[in-house]
Amino acid sequence: MWHRVGHVVVPHSHETVDKVDAAMETSREGMRTLWLSLGVLGLTCAVQAVIVAVSGSVALLGDTLHNGADALTAVPLGIAFVLGRRAANRRYTYGYGRAEDLAGIAIVLTIAVSSFLAAYEAVDRLLHPREVTHLGVVALAAVAGFAGNEWVARLRIRTGRRIGSAALVADGLHARTDGFTSLAVLLGAGGAALGWRLADPLIGLLITAALLMVLRDAAREVYRRLMDSVDPALLDTAERTLRAVDGVRGIGQVRMRWIGHSLRAEAEIVVDSTLTVVQAHALAVAAEHALIHAVPRLTAATVHTDHTAAAGTDPHAALAHHSAA
Repeated sequence: MWHRVGHVVVPHSHETVDKVDAAMETSREGMRTLWLSLGVLGLTCAVQAVIVAVSGSVALLGDTLHNGADALTAVPLGIAFVLGRRAANRRYTYGYGRAEDLAGIAIVLTIAVSSFLAAYEAVDRLLHPREVTHLGVVALAAVAGFAGNEWVARLRIRTGRRIGSAALVADGLHARTDGFTSLAVLLGAGGAALGWRLADPLIGLLITAALLMVLRDAAREVYRRLMDSVDPALLDTAERTLRAVDGVRGIGQVRMRWIGHSLRAEAEIVVDSTLTVVQAHALAVAAEHALIHAVPRLTAATVHTDHTAAAGTDPHAALAHHSAA
């Protein structure tokens, strides 16, 4: 009943053109997020650059450059979102959604480079302590850097999870690492104000450890997406949904994979052997329809129908030797 009410309240269809429009809308949402991120981080860099010119802080200069590099990670993601809008063709039959996975790799590499640079700077300052001047304005700039990066991180992670983009989530985690770097500048300035010259490099090493943990999480998320990993709970939902479809006598294998920020599925259902081809096809369509409504971000499902068979018979016997290979 609620399913039928949903159709009345929110009219929709499952035609290909509507699926393309939905994909383009999520890409537009991703692009809006990237533009907002670029604007906020650009403003943050501009404010920090002015204070760098006034204070001459090398630490703040490094943080400014770091934030600038983070803003530039919007470039591969933007390219990926634009490519993802292209229609499928005979060479790329599933479209260009995988471009987001390539962007995710670029972002993970950027986080890795940032972690290495943070570690290098921390060790260098530990071995060669430097005097920090204009500590008040440096602290304010550090707070601005943290606030800007954290705002961008929350926006990117929230949007990435909503539209199913692992690359955008990874980019949000990267922005969060830059916020921690800004805090390192703030805490280092506080330590310098208390006369402890080693405060900045020691805290920098702790922040480097935090960066490496974020790198691990981002790399794991992108790796799982590249390896077609999905949340097992989605499979549980799909299996329950298929079993609940009127006319389905059993289910076989159910598989899913991400293509960009959309899910596609393959499922096997068992139907009565007395059904006509038209009736079996209608049941497969009903099963796909139910899956699209039940599984978030699922745009299409290929449903294979098997029929009930007598004991000791195998409808797929002709394929057995291929399965064994």
